[in-house]
Amino acid sequence: MAKNIDDRKNTTELVTSSNLVALGTVIVGNIGSQGNIRVEGTVEGSLDSQKRIIIGESAKVNGDVKAGDVEISGEINGDIYCSESLFLKKTALINGDIYTKKLIIENGAEFNGKCNMGSNNQLKVDRKDSGSEKQASSN
Repeated sequence: MAKNIDDRKNTTELVTSSNLVALGTVIVGNIGSQGNIRVEGTVEGSLDSQKRIIIGESAKVNGDVKAGDVEISGEINGDIYCSESLFLKKTALINGDIYTKKLIIENGAEFNGKCNMGSNNQLKVDRKDSGSEKQASSN
């Protein structure tokens, strides 16, 4: 019985853990996680988290970002798919489209693209296999 409890505890820790791309680190490729992702360095690829993604002030992401909650202080060159809250801090620079339920923007943040908002029931984000075709549809 104790082994089973320990296994559950380890699984819970893995799911709720945070992943860090530190300042000075460059990753070429996509990152996916069931836990949180924090980027302070550079990612040349997409980020996908079941939980939360935080893009630090020194961070740069060249790719799409998909998560439940997203907080951005750095630069994103790609589309953002956020099922809950997207928070753009004053140092954020976004070059791409936003698909979110809730959007908070601090004075000074820059956003160049389209914004599509709606509740989870109204906004369905379809991501095609070819990265250039993305659309949001209301049902």
